[in-house]
Amino acid sequence: MTCYKPGERSRLIYRIREYRGRKDEPKGFGWRDFRDLIVRARIQLGGPIVLVWDNVRLHLAKPLRAFIAANADWLTVFQLPTYAPDLNPQGGVWSLVKRDIGNLAADLGQITRAVKHRLKQIQHHPDLVDSCLAGTGLIVDG
Repeated sequence: MTCYKPGERSRLIYRIREYRGRKDEPKGFGWRDFRDLIVRARIQLGGPIVLVWDNVRLHLAKPLRAFIAANADWLTVFQLPTYAPDLNPQGGVWSLVKRDIGNLAADLGQITRAVKHRLKQIQHHPDLVDSCLAGTGLIVDG
């Protein structure tokens, strides 16, 4: 999640899930994972959140929509158009990550560590997070 607040440094807040094929293990993020990430962002940012995200089916899930409605006092959500990867700063983040691990021949644990390492590097360079927003052509108006 790329976070922008006028007058403050940009932030990247993330969580990695490694799927190992175990019985009853989720393959990807569920609605609760997104909910928890949003709550974590609110705590870290210390204020209300305006969330702009794409139309991934999970973002439109009924329980997540109920969570958003129940927290409308601090959470506002805008949906991007149906297919608009060029408007999503996360695309820039993943481009930066893939650039570093694109030719990595490794096992799952090594790949996970490499992704975490690159995300941590990006996280500590707000200028990189800013460049991902700039790549969308969108601006923070504050």
